[in-house]
Amino acid sequence: MAGPTSPHLVIPLMFWGESSPSHCISAIQISHDHCTLVTGSHDGQLCVWVMDPNTYKATPKCLLVGHTASIVCLVAAKNTLEMECIVSSSENGEMCTWDLIDGQCIESVKLPQIHSHIQSYSFGGTEDASLFCIGNYPEILVIDPFTLEIIMNLTSRVHPDWMAAIHVLRPTRRQDDVVLGLTTSGVVKVWTVGAQDLNNLGEPVLEHESKQIRCLSATSMTCCLYNQRTVIIVSPKYWQIYDAGDFSLLCSMASRQGESWVGGDFLATDRVIVWNNAGTGFIYRLPTNCVVESKDFHNKSSEEDFPFLYCVLKLADEQKFPCPPSIRCSLVVKGDGRLVKLLLRGDANGRVSVFSIPEVTDNQLEQIQQLDFDNPPIMNPQSCSSLADAWDAIYPKPVGVLSHVDNNISVTASLYITTQNRLVCGRADGSIVLVNGLATLKSLLLQQSQNDLQNMLTLEGHTSRVTCLLYPYQLHTRYDPVQLVSGGADFTLCLWDISSGTLLQKFCVQVGEIAQLLVPPANSSPRILQCICSVAKDHSVSLISLKERKCVLLASRHLFPVTCIKWRPLDDFMMVACSDGTLYVWQMETGQLDRVVHGMSAEEILNACDESVSIVPSFQEGGLANPAVHFFRGLKHRNISAIRHAALRGLNQLQHASASGHHDSGDHAKDRGVPLTIQGLRSNASEKEFHAVFFDAEALVVQLLHEEYSLMSPNTLETHGLINQSEYQKVAALTHSASPDAQKKIAGILAKVRESAENMQHKIQSRSDAGASVRSSERGAEDDGLSNNENVRQRQIPHTLPNDWSLTMEIAQLLLSLLHGWTLDKDLDHACQNRLGLAKPKSPVCFGLISRSGHMMLMLPTWPAGEPVDHFTSFGHWAISSTLTTNHLLAIVALSNTLMSMNSAAFTDGKIIRQFPPREIARSSEDRKGEESSMVLDVQTKQGWSLMATLHCVLLPDKVQELQLLHNSSVLEVFRKAQIEMLARRWQDRCLEIREAAQALLLAELERVGVDGRKSLVDKWATFLPTYADPFTIIGSSLSVGSNAANLTGSGTQNLSIPSQQWGSDGSSPARPTGEYEAEEDHDDEDDGEDVALRRPNRSMELKRRQATSVVLLGVIGAEFGQDVGENKRTGEADPRKKKTVEGFGLGPNQNLARLTSKALTYLLLAPATPKLPLHTSLRRAAIDLIGRGFTVWEPHLDVSKVLLSMLELCCEGDKLIPSMSYGLPLSPAADSCRTSRHALTLIATARPAAFITTMAREVARYITLQQNAQALNVNLANTTLARAKPEILRVIELLIDKMQADISDLLVEVTDIVLHCVDHGHLKGRSLSEVFPSLCRFSQITHCSSSRRIAVGSRNGSLALYELRGQKCQYIQAHNAEITACAFSPDGKNLASYSSTENRLSFWQQSATGVFGLGAVQTRCVKTYTTDPVPQCVRPGSTIPLRMARLQWHSGKTVAIMLSDGSETRYHL
Repeated sequence: MAGPTSPHLVIPLMFWGESSPSHCISAIQISHDHCTLVTGSHDGQLCVWVMDPNTYKATPKCLLVGHTASIVCLVAAKNTLEMECIVSSSENGEMCTWDLIDGQCIESVKLPQIHSHIQSYSFGGTEDASLFCIGNYPEILVIDPFTLEIIMNLTSRVHPDWMAAIHVLRPTRRQDDVVLGLTTSGVVKVWTVGAQDLNNLGEPVLEHESKQIRCLSATSMTCCLYNQRTVIIVSPKYWQIYDAGDFSLLCSMASRQGESWVGGDFLATDRVIVWNNAGTGFIYRLPTNCVVESKDFHNKSSEEDFPFLYCVLKLADEQKFPCPPSIRCSLVVKGDGRLVKLLLRGDANGRVSVFSIPEVTDNQLEQIQQLDFDNPPIMNPQSCSSLADAWDAIYPKPVGVLSHVDNNISVTASLYITTQNRLVCGRADGSIVLVNGLATLKSLLLQQSQNDLQNMLTLEGHTSRVTCLLYPYQLHTRYDPVQLVSGGADFTLCLWDISSGTLLQKFCVQVGEIAQLLVPPANSSPRILQCICSVAKDHSVSLISLKERKCVLLASRHLFPVTCIKWRPLDDFMMVACSDGTLYVWQMETGQLDRVVHGMSAEEILNACDESVSIVPSFQEGGLANPAVHFFRGLKHRNISAIRHAALRGLNQLQHASASGHHDSGDHAKDRGVPLTIQGLRSNASEKEFHAVFFDAEALVVQLLHEEYSLMSPNTLETHGLINQSEYQKVAALTHSASPDAQKKIAGILAKVRESAENMQHKIQSRSDAGASVRSSERGAEDDGLSNNENVRQRQIPHTLPNDWSLTMEIAQLLLSLLHGWTLDKDLDHACQNRLGLAKPKSPVCFGLISRSGHMMLMLPTWPAGEPVDHFTSFGHWAISSTLTTNHLLAIVALSNTLMSMNSAAFTDGKIIRQFPPREIARSSEDRKGEESSMVLDVQTKQGWSLMATLHCVLLPDKVQELQLLHNSSVLEVFRKAQIEMLARRWQDRCLEIREAAQALLLAELERVGVDGRKSLVDKWATFLPTYADPFTIIGSSLSVGSNAANLTGSGTQNLSIPSQQWGSDGSSPARPTGEYEAEEDHDDEDDGEDVALRRPNRSMELKRRQATSVVLLGVIGAEFGQDVGENKRTGEADPRKKKTVEGFGLGPNQNLARLTSKALTYLLLAPATPKLPLHTSLRRAAIDLIGRGFTVWEPHLDVSKVLLSMLELCCEGDKLIPSMSYGLPLSPAADSCRTSRHALTLIATARPAAFITTMAREVARYITLQQNAQALNVNLANTTLARAKPEILRVIELLIDKMQADISDLLVEVTDIVLHCVDHGHLKGRSLSEVFPSLCRFSQITHCSSSRRIAVGSRNGSLALYELRGQKCQYIQAHNAEITACAFSPDGKNLASYSSTENRLSFWQQSATGVFGLGAVQTRCVKTYTTDPVPQCVRPGSTIPLRMARLQWHSGKTVAIMLSDGSETRYHL
């Protein structure tokens, strides 16, 4: 039982029902903090119990779900990161590491070795533990508990055999660790693990000595902790004490008849406790020859001196169970420092008993011994707890999904039909109930919600419980959308019409209860495509045709239970695997058993099926196989269908190769999430179902925005700033040729056609990438090719929804109502209920958490028992887990921001109220009043969503802590704040709203922790920061090893590769599931090849994740809090941010951190695309974004030119019509990288306009030089970044002119160089510069003459730059000794006037050619100069010179006027 493996932000919650789940305990363990018990069950679930340290009363807190087999071992593990972890191992080789505090599955793996016993031990006294594992394999494996990698093998030189028991210890006065092992045949082996072995982790370690003893099939071996000299070995028949020095037997004790010993431990040097398979503990005093301190030690014991049983630990109401209890002895440190010994027992009925082992002094023991009794005293447990008892104590009882219908009949199978919002529940009495899914959830969870039983439909047809349900249309659209299939314990299969509620057909072809219903793959033969597959408990498999209403195939020759069904549709084969390893191959069309395969051949065939399914079937030559091969197969197997398939495929290969290949490529990698899923879960097959509800926050946000944008026209989208199509086209047009040649005109028309096609393609791409489009509309689009009959059937789907009803909006209402922190802000609660339409929960909600690979933590309603709703929503909700808090806050903030961006979306009286902007038509005064009131409501609604986002983003920690102090909450309940590393991993999430929510939450948390908190974060994460060689000298993806500075790393070098896979590669391959990031995060087992170990396992994916997180987190801290504001001209000295600068990021002496972080970010930007770091990933986008945000911090350590060119290159890579940063739907990876690069370029340009302009001007100069030598160098300039990125450069320049005119006026010559490089000169032939690029003509220092095609620019140093557009030349003249204020060409272009207000001088210039007939060089000379009046003080507003302080205007060919900003005018004559 596992959760959905979606890479999205998924929030689960549970409906447990009135009865508790079964929990047959197979293993028990206590955590290092002695406050948490963990029990593993035979069904594969783990239960976490919170134990009261005084009364030892255990309360069940949550279930950990993910194992698929019985739990065999549980062991506690702890490392230097202060994580309370438990490692679980099951009988099929699965191992999982769980974080008990957070509820996450940190790591999971499936090993070929199956462990029977695991001991946790820390080498050499270090804090990081290692796991010593034994089992059904002839060695001892040493495993890292946090990566689950095998780091050492202890193998045998003599008599290799399975290990029965081990014990690891470090003897006093020795520097080595000793491992004692006992084989099943009774050979004791001793390994000594020294420092040399720890350094050579890949080498197997051989035993140093071994000895045969008389002890077979031992179950445990424990060395005395107090003297390290005696060893207790427990086997089913005897427990024995041995001398650890020479393993000579000191004493033994046989088990009672019918019982067997299971385990034992030392309580003191002379006391042991031993327990048997009945769950009874026996406490003995050892004879004197077993006590090291005694003078009789090692002597032969007398007949009177034997182990003395002085206490028995057992339950008062001992019951017989099919499974033996699980027992563990543990030392617990009390609050006052006392050591208390506990015996923990877990029973098959889910009961946990805690015995406090009595401390009996020697005097008391002598008194007991003198009593001479036959039956020693019995001690009962100090506390007993069970899931059933905890369930009975809850009031009101937990609800199930059909509690409002009939709570007495349990649900045995369930199915949620997403497209119709219908929940189908099969029950124990054979009836099937269909209810409205969302209405049911709201009535069960929210206050003021009414039961909606009117639309309930009951189907009666089975005579026994319903075991499985299938809605085929949900899996593939080839099926009829009104058909539902159900299987029951009465051996029947029923086909239903859910629109009318009628039974269409009942099939009874198998003689066992139906266990599972499946659908054949989509590339099967036409007849099989209309079938479903049924698996029954009588080991038979049948194919039932829903179209023909009959059984097509009954495969009933299997001798063992069916474990797996796989398909080879192109060969017309169905493969059935059984539990004994046998594989039956059936022909589907003919119903014949083709062959039976055993052993390795069966596994190879099954694996080949996996390969064939993973490849998308294609009719191209590179497809699955040549049609001739299939034709031959068809002849060989006498299979008409295969022959027909081969013929059809041969025709399709000729006719539709490209089309089908294109169609298939776009279909397989889409991850279409749905906002709401309801799934049935159960502990075992005989139990009733519990129900998990999964909310996909990302899919919900995307679907809300999709519905919003679908109501808008392109013009409306542009008005709202969501796309900037016309602006981009206007800028892009300037970069294309404007020549009137016919050929170029045709090229322009073709370019427009291509651009419009790209525009349409981009719209389709953004729609298809939106992830969770409305399923009904998807189905409608997919069904265009269906036959008329299928379309008629599709129209029969019942649509009884009102027009103003939106399923997506109602899901959002339910989710926000459940996640909102009620009672934290009374005013906001009032606004949420009255204006926004949210409702309070009825009772505390059992939330869950999904980790990697679908492993889940599910809260139980027993923790904390009897908690009021107000206390849960305001505090208990946020005290469960920091990961859960992070996910919930991300969902709330993202949804609130989404609804705030929509047109007045609110929920009132159960209906969704939407006010859209009125159309521009003639409206009456009453209409206007109504519009004004709706605008007021709109403002109030947006304000409500804004306050809700602010509460959870910024104010929540302080509000919760105030409440905690006010109510004196228990010590066990602590506010779990959002995880900073999780937020960092979502810094560039695929969904824009979640991305912005993560950024806002991370910045708010960094602001809240203050300077000291940020300093400690930097110290913690700087150790993981990778060190790179100079990224500009890296060839390919090879890296050289470096080390961080001593003040950052402490010791050790760092791994030099950052795995983008941990952040989710949104390239061609879909990202794997996360719990971050996931990022995006996965289980990639590739060896990096150049990893340098931080912890011992050098291939640790955890280290790679931490490196990626470190780069982003330090980048965020440096960018947002590391700026030295003293250097910022626009920030005053009193700016509070000055005190927030993190040391190491400023411009002070310690710049090492800023240098290393900038190197890492730059590497991520500049590194070429590789399989491990694709071109378009969230990690690379995060680096681009952070370089833009913190450019002022990174600039001293960057090669600005390479950074800017790389970002411009990414802008070229994307589609031309990229939406703005406020467009919420997910884009294609290339488009997202393009949008992020554009935003980063804007940030860089506005933060350092001078750096941007001078760098781009330098690159333009290089480009012009290259252009002059292009033929000689054989360079294609059209493919260079500067040529392709012209529209983007123009956009940034225009933005700078609009926002930062004073900075631009200092660099006008460089700006003109850049603009003239980007704008095609053909545009300036017939039009003036003010028409072509009006932004540049705001400056009076720039003038353009259309007739002579010259441009003059006055610079700050007094020189004039004269551009000849015909010859593409530029001439510089030192015209003035101070800054030029204005210049202007005469109307005929023969004369040029320049004016400097600082120098009070006006000059006239004339251009003439020298030489005979004017064929020489062109010279510009000054023909007249005037000394002007000083500019009045009122026109000089401070130090900055306004753009229009003074300008020149020619009134005729000989007269020019100086026009000041106050309106005055002075004329001068040439």
